[in-house]
Amino acid sequence: MFPATFDYHAPATLREALTLLGQGDGDVKALAGGQSLLPLMKLRLAEPATLVDLRNVAELKGIRGDGGGVILGAMTPYFQAVDSPLVQQKTPLIVEALRQVGDPQVRARGTIGGSLAHADPAGDLPAVALALNARMHVAGPQGERDVAARDFFVDMLTTALEPNELLTWVRFEGTDTPRTGVAYVKQRHPASGYAVVGVAAVVMLDEQGNCVEARVGITGAGGHAARATAVEQALSGKPFAATATEASAHATTGLDLLSDSYASADYRGHLTRVLTLRALNEAAQKARG
Repeated sequence: MFPATFDYHAPATLREALTLLGQGDGDVKALAGGQSLLPLMKLRLAEPATLVDLRNVAELKGIRGDGGGVILGAMTPYFQAVDSPLVQQKTPLIVEALRQVGDPQVRARGTIGGSLAHADPAGDLPAVALALNARMHVAGPQGERDVAARDFFVDMLTTALEPNELLTWVRFEGTDTPRTGVAYVKQRHPASGYAVVGVAAVVMLDEQGNCVEARVGITGAGGHAARATAVEQALSGKPFAATATEASAHATTGLDLLSDSYASADYRGHLTRVLTLRALNEAAQKARG
């Protein structure tokens, strides 16, 4: 199908983009990489009256270090993040996850901010943002603000962003510290490539093999990506090898599991527990060196 008729703008500055977003009584959409919005428009599931293309806004691009973390501009394409030596060194979990996204064309066009702002319940990057304690920097007509990743994903395709706000950059916490390992594991939907369930894990161990800290982000299982806090609490301060299996059994705690024609809620729950254990073990193995 073809999308409905719409007006098109390609602003050169963030201020101009925000001004355009504030017009049209909420019937205006920002266009990043277009890998999610354009298919919806072709199916007439989304019919914005105006598109604001962000590709020319230089303030939304770039990769830079920030103390112990990495800042990625919202309009940074996946392939640039994957190829960045800084990202590879400080936040390899991002690289590992993005290599599992879609196909080369999607990774060439899709953007960091577009994925996070779209908040697809089966998207890969939201789980990574949660596991890396990401901080979203948001700009709007009332100024700028920061939103923690765990507060950013509200519901299916819904975030803490207001209609006239833009996600400008994201800071991800680095994991390039001794005895720290990361992993992203997912069950890939055979048709779409999205995560039926995906688990991002960060595991920090001490010299005796005790879990100093674990952070687990889960996507695909529920209506939005979420932290598996029950798993994290079950591991904290305990011998990892002896508690990982028992801790993973809590992976579905607090999740309202999705059910569809491909995967029932029971199946998704089983996958969530299995993949959580797999991601934790893989991350712990890397932490041991």
